[in-house]
Amino acid sequence: MADDKSLKESFERVKKILTLKPSTGQYTTSTRVRLRDGTTCEVEHKEWKFVCDIGTEEGGNNAGPGPSIYQRGALGSCLAIGYSKWAAWMEVPIDHIEVEVEADVDARGAYGIDEVAPGYKGLRYNVIIESSAPEEDIRDVVETADRHSPLLVDFQKPVDLQRKIQIVKPHPGPE
Repeated sequence: MADDKSLKESFERVKKILTLKPSTGQYTTSTRVRLRDGTTCEVEHKEWKFVCDIGTEEGGNNAGPGPSIYQRGALGSCLAIGYSKWAAWMEVPIDHIEVEVEADVDARGAYGIDEVAPGYKGLRYNVIIESSAPEEDIRDVVETADRHSPLLVDFQKPVDLQRKIQIVKPHPGPE
């Protein structure tokens, strides 16, 4: 289990490595998604595999959480982990962290209705921290972690996005 001491030691070690050799932190990563059964996606990254789908009310198989659930979960997880890491680094004791991510949705955009743009119309997150530390110290942890949160920044500003399409013809079966 990760504890404050191991988090702080890891933080210091990684920060030192990245400072001495910045190229260590510059890489490309990839996650593969395979569609099956019409809407069920098998998501694979390194040794992790999970399923993503849409609900039956949308014509899906309801085989797993939908993409927007993972999206909100990813943001909330990134923030919670960041608060934990920065609190350890800044030596601010934290007993419990929760992040609730809320999204305002107008589903018409996903269906091309009324020229409504697809995607969230608004996004909010509520941070709940239980700690015996002074409030100012806790707020400093949250502010610092938010400034350095990769996913929060990705939500706040556009990132370079490129698309490549490969079309593969099916192999004819045996005759």
